[in-house]
Amino acid sequence: MVDIKKGKASVFEAKCPQCGEFMANMGLDFESPKKDDVKMWEHIKSLFSVGLTFHSCGCSGPGYIPNSKEKLVEYFEGIKKTYFKNMDFWRTRIEPTNKQERERDLNKNWHKLSSISPKYKKEIVTNQEGLDYWHVKIKQIEEKLNLIK
Repeated sequence: MVDIKKGKASVFEAKCPQCGEFMANMGLDFESPKKDDVKMWEHIKSLFSVGLTFHSCGCSGPGYIPNSKEKLVEYFEGIKKTYFKNMDFWRTRIEPTNKQERERDLNKNWHKLSSISPKYKKEIVTNQEGLDYWHVKIKQIEEKLNLIK
């Protein structure tokens, strides 16, 4: 709607023609299931409740969207597992204490450091900062899993 309103953001609200309730914006790549496919509509509701929609830039689609509740749980459990691996890194990392160790840490772990702080090149990222960051991410995934189950 931004381009329609010449650079001004606007709220676009659409109401269901049958019940009159507001409809969720699932994105341009969304293909609605058949009206009577209650199981699939419940799944769509689950997707929306955890923030998965069919929005994209139009280049390659919206990415992976699980097609069942079981696959959705599996998807988030996989993400959670990856987050726990990241926690393990921050639990076992030896924080640099001098310039040489810091250089080595930057060269070896820049991808881990940059996910925690945009200032990772100028400031030492502590293990506690990393643990705090991934703890929050794990809680967010667990909240999404609780919404699904």
